[in-house]
Amino acid sequence: MSDSHAPVPLDEYPIHQTPLSLARVATSDRNFYDRSYFNAHDRDGGTFLITGMGLYPNLGVVDAYALVRRGDIQRAVRFSDALETRDLEMRVGGYRVEIQEPLQRVRIVCEHDDLSFDLTWNGSFPAVLEQPHQILTGNRPIIDAQRFAQLGSWSGTLHVDGTDIAVDPAVWLGSRDRSWGIRPVGEADPPGRAADEGSGGFWWLYVPLRFDEFSIIVIVQENPDGYRTLNDAVRIWPDGRVEQLGWPRVHIEYRSGTRHPVAARLDLTTPDGKPLEVEIHPKTFVPLHIGCGYGGDPDWQHGRWMGRDWTSSVRYDLTAPDIAPRIPWGVIDHVAHARCGDAEGWGLFEHASMGRHDPTGFTDWTSVAP
Repeated sequence: MSDSHAPVPLDEYPIHQTPLSLARVATSDRNFYDRSYFNAHDRDGGTFLITGMGLYPNLGVVDAYALVRRGDIQRAVRFSDALETRDLEMRVGGYRVEIQEPLQRVRIVCEHDDLSFDLTWNGSFPAVLEQPHQILTGNRPIIDAQRFAQLGSWSGTLHVDGTDIAVDPAVWLGSRDRSWGIRPVGEADPPGRAADEGSGGFWWLYVPLRFDEFSIIVIVQENPDGYRTLNDAVRIWPDGRVEQLGWPRVHIEYRSGTRHPVAARLDLTTPDGKPLEVEIHPKTFVPLHIGCGYGGDPDWQHGRWMGRDWTSSVRYDLTAPDIAPRIPWGVIDHVAHARCGDAEGWGLFEHASMGRHDPTGFTDWTSVAP
């Protein structure tokens, strides 16, 4: 463990916000996290990469993951280690993140025999702060976080299961976010009353889209009765202007007998009151709870103590009888093809629909589209 009597390198910089060393965070909540998320795709969805890295100061853990879907196969590699000190070097095992130009250019490197890459992100539009995200269980925040997001392109090389792929920025696009705050990480809290009584359902939609002349980011979260607890819709221009796009009306078409989205429409409103319609066609998808370590992943979850210098590589067949039934029970990221008027765009359609959601007619955990 780190020496509690010694400063850390970050203490040299005038960035403190509390009377604490930057070795510590300003809360004793075990679930404090500080994390990056990236996705990259080749537009047609033939190859879809999701990757990220997180620090969990109150758990003493740092970890990272990378997952590529090609066809029905997902290859995931994960790295975890003890977090000894906090500084400007973001590295764990064979994974590292290099900030080449803050809020604009980021290099990520993964070194593993089964999945490796050397990729550079270039922001196409300015990064924007999203609305704060909070979820309560009773009166206790289980998520209380801030995030910024950005749309952009990728360049570099990708190697997965013996195949080399050139990542051309004229083709490869994606989105990224940086978030920090409180959310469930590491080993699970005792279940208690929350698990016994439950919330009844969870409905979430996150849609960052990149068009040639602008980007759009929409976030909607609703309670089972449709009460909206998070509403954020903006259009970002290259010069940094950010337009609010009102109260999105969300229309999702699900495949019959499932909750798998096959088409969507977002009805937005510009600041001068004019309608702005975005049509979306979800394509290749990755269930974040199968290999990426998000909630519900039984194999590994962010912040869990795995021991020092731990590495894992897993191959998932999404058609396998032990994997396919797990797909609906978490947040799912889809490559998104979009139209906004005459503009064509690409991005992410991230969606979760579990349990009751009155606006879409789902009455319980077993309800599906007719």
